[in-house]
Amino acid sequence: MCALPEAERGFSRVDAVAMYSGALRDKIHKLKYEGKSGWAMIFGRLLVGWMESHPGQMQGVDYVVGNPTHASRQPIQHIEAIMDAAYTEDVTRAFPLSPPGAHLLVKHTETPRSASRTLDGKRAAAAAHAAALTWTGKAGDIKGATILLVDDVFTSGSQLQHLALRLRAAGAADIHGLVLARVPWSG
Repeated sequence: MCALPEAERGFSRVDAVAMYSGALRDKIHKLKYEGKSGWAMIFGRLLVGWMESHPGQMQGVDYVVGNPTHASRQPIQHIEAIMDAAYTEDVTRAFPLSPPGAHLLVKHTETPRSASRTLDGKRAAAAAHAAALTWTGKAGDIKGATILLVDDVFTSGSQLQHLALRLRAAGAADIHGLVLARVPWSG
């Protein structure tokens, strides 16, 4: 975890379903870069399974939202596909997921990708990404909310940090992160 105090990093914790390696890394790539959309359903099920098996971490969460991709993302808006699948998998509606196509965070402007960049490059791309997002819920509904922010891969934490800070500035009380996979720590 990042050594910054919570107020500076924006989020109070980030949980990962698994490590970003081997077959999981390959399947995330299949979805993200090859558009193999069947993996979205599996990843959606993994997220719901994590939420079901971690009731303590889910207690008090007002919204579960994905870190959005731009509408022109090719070959697929992978986070939106995963979130839509998670909603479908949550058959009892136990979690505050948005219905397919009704995402609460939307990215209207394309920004530089952070993949394969230096740490400073990742931070700059993350700041641009966070600035390009819009909360589409009712005015004021983010005030005091606890948000579980979902992403596919946690590398440096820059995107979650910038997005969490932006959501807190808009009035969110607490931000937790949940990623499918985190890159193994090196050092």
